Amino acid sequence: MRYQRPAAAVVTALALLAPAPAAATAAADVPLPSALFRATHNSYSGDLDGGARGSVTGQLDQGVRFVELDIHDNGYATARDYSVGHDAPGDQVDHAGNPASNLLRDWLGTIDAWSARHPAAAPITVALDIKDDLTDNTSYAAGNLAALNDELAAAFGARLLPADEYAAAPAPPTVDALRGRVLPLISGDARTRTLYKRDAGTDPAVAMNARGQVVEVHDSGSGELWYWSGTYDAADGRVTWLRHGRYDSGVTPAVALNDAGDLVEVHQSQSATTLWYRVGRLAADGEITWSASRRYDNGVLPTIRFTDAAGTRLREIHRSQSNSQNWTWDGVLDPAARTVSWTGNARTADPRHDKTTSTSGTARVHVWTGADGPTPSQTLRLDTDRHAGDRIRYRQLAFTEFQQGDSAELQQGALFYAAPADRSSFITEARRAGRLVRGWDFDSAGDATSPLASYPATNHPYASWYRTLLAQAGAVE
Repeated sequence: MRYQRPAAAVVTALALLAPAPAAATAAADVPLPSALFRATHNSYSGDLDGGARGSVTGQLDQGVRFVELDIHDNGYATARDYSVGHDAPGDQVDHAGNPASNLLRDWLGTIDAWSARHPAAAPITVALDIKDDLTDNTSYAAGNLAALNDELAAAFGARLLPADEYAAAPAPPTVDALRGRVLPLISGDARTRTLYKRDAGTDPAVAMNARGQVVEVHDSGSGELWYWSGTYDAADGRVTWLRHGRYDSGVTPAVALNDAGDLVEVHQSQSATTLWYRVGRLAADGEITWSASRRYDNGVLPTIRFTDAAGTRLREIHRSQSNSQNWTWDGVLDPAARTVSWTGNARTADPRHDKTTSTSGTARVHVWTGADGPTPSQTLRLDTDRHAGDRIRYRQLAFTEFQQGDSAELQQGALFYAAPADRSSFITEARRAGRLVRGWDFDSAGDATSPLASYPATNHPYASWYRTLLAQAGAVE
């Protein structure tokens, strides 16, 4: 399921963030980054592991507005879901009063059901502490970050507060404006958090059809071929990327896409100067079903374009593997068989197609690589007819956490900061800089800082010292 933006195109970004709450439980007309909230550490562990948290529902009943779920991708291909647990699925999970399963969707459903019953509650932050590297899941079906995005969207629907919509607001919304909303937060594995924010590669190529479907292909720099698929929005001139996956091995790929969603990709082998092609079928959700890879010639630097309105005739141009001479092939696509019939191989004085740019009417997309602040020079970037320099990446549905010791990439633009509760200088500096800060294992009044962490994440939310401290600090419910 894909998160759907509100239909009205002319409302302000701030209005998009505001629900229609019933009645506020407490005055909180302060910007979100200025507020304090009760929070728990390893919220799924209940009364296990030396904690005294109770069920997730019980925590929310008692005013907790930050819950943390550790998740793993073990068994995703079978369960089509992630699993909750500390060091492994089910580890330190207290099922008393909680879902009977370890499946993430059941735990998210419990939080969503509570939120639905309490529309005037202060916004709930749901932190997913990712214990495994999700970037080695090479497809949506294997549980990559596009699948995680869709699971969050399916779980919370209109209650979800997407990170990109928060970022688009002219000013931070107040807590009262966000009552009834759920903020998803990605924590844990640093590589997963980094590659949620950007991707990197070499030799990118792109194709767009008249329906606004977009396919980008690139090589990893180490012989892996990957794709992104998405949609160009005629209203705002941006591309929303829906799917991402590895589809082959090789280098210097190029791609052509017709209006029916049929695509033909060409590339060179990694270790030899042989040329190969694949046929794909692009679905409305961005998923691509690929044919087997087939060899069609020798050469380097292949490029390809459809040449007729029907989207069946192709022209491929590549360079000789031994000199600067260009060669061409004519092709006819059989979409049912997912094959191309190649004829007319000959030398040509024509240049190779520009594989980095594609147009449809006034719409244009152009792909390139370049650093974006602290990101590497191989960061995949996109220009359209109305915007320049966007990153090719997953939709920023979730916020990403910056933790003490992380790279400058993860700090760039981060709203949420985190560190162990005893890292007082990190917590206070981040709070003074206007960030939302989590201090985990906040299990003693001696962990209190000035200013206090936005989310003092404790294992003992009912302890009198914690309740008194948070009440005196003005924690919002």
